[in-house]
Amino acid sequence: MDLTPKRSAESATEMVQVVLPNDANPLGFILGGTVMHLIDIAGAIACHRHTRSLLVTAAVDDLQFLHSIKVGDLIILQSHVTCAFKTSLEVQVDVFSEETLTGARQLTSRAYLTFVAIARDGSRVLVPPLIVDTDEQRRVCEEAHRRRAQRLKRKMEAITPAGSTTPL
Repeated sequence: MDLTPKRSAESATEMVQVVLPNDANPLGFILGGTVMHLIDIAGAIACHRHTRSLLVTAAVDDLQFLHSIKVGDLIILQSHVTCAFKTSLEVQVDVFSEETLTGARQLTSRAYLTFVAIARDGSRVLVPPLIVDTDEQRRVCEEAHRRRAQRLKRKMEAITPAGSTTPL
């Protein structure tokens, strides 16, 4: 496996599609589950570009629906790797709506997903390091480390019964 360090720009991905009636609820807005499905795909593509390996989704952090997207609008998903750990990596996915007739665009969602690189037998494999060149990229990667620490803490709390020091 090639563990050559890569830049975030090498993983950058953009997906665009029109929101059709079969994607929508009775009010004419895209279903949240459809948006989540597309976020997972956009995130996975960016991570595949970084790792060139098989991946599984391990976590989704801080997904919020800020604005609705209506039938006929475009949904645009932009993703890129924000931080690489040992066998996992984090990706940021920004979701925008774009009105087809005016071109007006607004951020509708942002999510951070963690993917784990695996071999065909399910064992974890190392991921290439991420090159962070700018202060902004360093800040984003530091935030990813904080999210990861919080996620791992919550995971241990969830699998360790109250009053016990042994995970389930």
